Amino acid sequence: MSATEYVQFDSGNIGPADASKSPRFAGIATFARLPRAEEVDHVDIAVVGVPFDSGVSYRPGARFGPAHVREASRLLRPYNPAADISPFAQVQVADAGDISVNPFSLDEAVLDIERAADELRAGGTRLLAIGGDHTLALPMLRSVAKTHGPVAVVHFDAHLDTWDTYFGAPVTHGTPFRRASEEGLIDMEASLHVGIRGPLYGKEDLRDDERLGFAIISTHDIEVEGVEMAIERMRRRIGDRPVYLSIDIDVLDPAHAPGTGTPEAGGMTSRELLRMLRAFSNTSIVGADVVEVSPPYDHAQLTAVAGSHVAYEVISAMAARP
Repeated sequence: MSATEYVQFDSGNIGPADASKSPRFAGIATFARLPRAEEVDHVDIAVVGVPFDSGVSYRPGARFGPAHVREASRLLRPYNPAADISPFAQVQVADAGDISVNPFSLDEAVLDIERAADELRAGGTRLLAIGGDHTLALPMLRSVAKTHGPVAVVHFDAHLDTWDTYFGAPVTHGTPFRRASEEGLIDMEASLHVGIRGPLYGKEDLRDDERLGFAIISTHDIEVEGVEMAIERMRRRIGDRPVYLSIDIDVLDPAHAPGTGTPEAGGMTSRELLRMLRAFSNTSIVGADVVEVSPPYDHAQLTAVAGSHVAYEVISAMAARP
């Protein structure tokens, strides 16, 4: 244990640094000021950064996302009143640092992420990856599928990310879920996108997406039917399957998350997204990612604050069903 004074819960788990003894703005940032993985005896949920954006098609900068989200997460506190849970007391959560990713080879980077995920998941640790661009969802799903087989993917995003290729490249941030479907990594009867909106290249994009195993809850659906109806549709779709959550921060409207690579007008509010994530508290979440936070386009940490709270709600839902 380092000189940092962490909170110790009755459960024996080590929680965030004690804010009454070390100001929140002091020290090197870990997610939510949690201990580093090497400072605890075991890790139930590891938060790991993936500083990588070689798969982006428009605005770069998400490689700086993990550090940006960690800085914004300093204000997170141990008790989640909306979910009525103290996630860090329920399970041991720790910051596993960053995965070292090859910034010059997309193919090598994908292998780097998969290998690191395999190592971190050994012994039953569940991962929450902070990106980085959405390409990382493919190696994360490859790793998870080795343990759980095809999983229900619930994908929050403005975009489908089931395109085939871009400039001939089969693996980019716009293709991970097509490759995952083709490789048999997803449960094709239980996967869905949430928050889809904006123009497409053509109607065939939707036909392709359905063939690949995804249902869609669009922002239009949420506007017309309401959040609770969207949650009910989501629950019916995933049932009791193991779930992988993949959250592109651009699912939020640019008013709530300007710092992202491919913003689209008409998105969800942060309040709507957090409410939907709390609905996973009775679900078996086997892994998750929060991606596409791009600090160069952020203002006053708006996007990073949203990203840190999204990650906190995911951890809370994971902790509710260890």
